[in-house]
Amino acid sequence: MSSLMNERATGTFERSSFHAPCDVPGPIVIEPRSGWQTVDWKALWRYRELLGLLVWRDIQVRYKQTVLGALWAVLQPVSTMVVFTVFFGRLGGIAQSVDGDYGLFVFAALLPWQLFSTAVGQAGQSLINGGNLISKVYFPRLIIPISSVGSAVADFGVSLVVMLVLAVGFGVRFGPGLMLLPVFLAGTVLTAIGIGTLLAALVIEYRDFRHVLGFLLQIWMFCTPVAYPLSIIPEKYRLLYSLNPMVGMICGFRSALLGTPAEWGCITVSTGVMAMSVWLGLLYFRRLERRFADIV
Repeated sequence: MSSLMNERATGTFERSSFHAPCDVPGPIVIEPRSGWQTVDWKALWRYRELLGLLVWRDIQVRYKQTVLGALWAVLQPVSTMVVFTVFFGRLGGIAQSVDGDYGLFVFAALLPWQLFSTAVGQAGQSLINGGNLISKVYFPRLIIPISSVGSAVADFGVSLVVMLVLAVGFGVRFGPGLMLLPVFLAGTVLTAIGIGTLLAALVIEYRDFRHVLGFLLQIWMFCTPVAYPLSIIPEKYRLLYSLNPMVGMICGFRSALLGTPAEWGCITVSTGVMAMSVWLGLLYFRRLERRFADIV
């Protein structure tokens, strides 16, 4: 008897066999699992080549038929730095609360923030944009929002080179803290994955979140010490303020790049919230994954 593979594009699957004589293999049926499921890391690893292809596709699509190409990855944070320097730094007087150049201070925070906001914005819309792919073929759905984060990391790499050049130009002396930069980069990526996968699942089930996403990221930026130092937050509220996971990541980036003292209390609280957001985001995504093909 020939084997039968009934593959549905509705989420996570498990194999089960009909009862058949030992010498005659029964048909193999793939069915969606129900309930709360953990992440199938082995499946993600098996589809790693697809993940790489989707990341490369996103990068190509973003800069296809553009004049400046990858320079757009630098233009946005640089222009934002100029606006913040003029309005917040000079007119708002925040520059007086910062040691060193205020523009460089802002740019060091814009690196992780642009990575986070771009990744979350793209991940939140990724399932809607990839609806045709989801409904036609099976693969781990987590690959789609994670690939959106991967393309944002490529933009971050270009901006980081500009940041290092500016830091050298302004006479910043890099210390041992620079070795921690990959740690805070990993924390930012994990935060983006956690929030991005959560929002991706919410957007595909409740389309209202599609319109709220951009507004949410704008508000989130002003609740994060991008344009202002952490020191302007009263000390008794800083740990509460650090429940925003990007607070610790941005403080860590500034400490690593500019050699400023690290706020380890805030970084520790934000890291704990980051881990929780990743766990909740992946868990909720997996909960709804089996329904994506039906509701996309």
